[in-house]
Amino acid sequence: MTSALKKQMHNLAFSGLILHEILDHPLEDETPQARLKQVGMMTILYTMSQAHQKLTLSNIIEITELTRSGVKETVDLLVKRGMLTETMVKNSMGRGTARQFEISEDLLNKLSSFRAS
Repeated sequence: MTSALKKQMHNLAFSGLILHEILDHPLEDETPQARLKQVGMMTILYTMSQAHQKLTLSNIIEITELTRSGVKETVDLLVKRGMLTETMVKNSMGRGTARQFEISEDLLNKLSSFRAS
């Protein structure tokens, strides 16, 4: 199988996994709109991750053109779901702190088993 085809299959597997995780396991008092926004956000974050971009609020805001509160609201739900992990790092100026995210190991492990089957 060619490298390009493998990448497409991997992306398709990731999309299927996040759809399953978000749509089949709604959080309490969560709207369908919030779930759809999470699916879109995970797609963007995965693409950023594959491009080796840091998943900070500032970088996410720059790409999505959403407000800081809009990004924060969606990302916080993904952290709550366990789909993202959050760490505090120095900001780009090196003086303050910034929230940085990664796709969780648990989700990546599910993806590996999903692809293997």
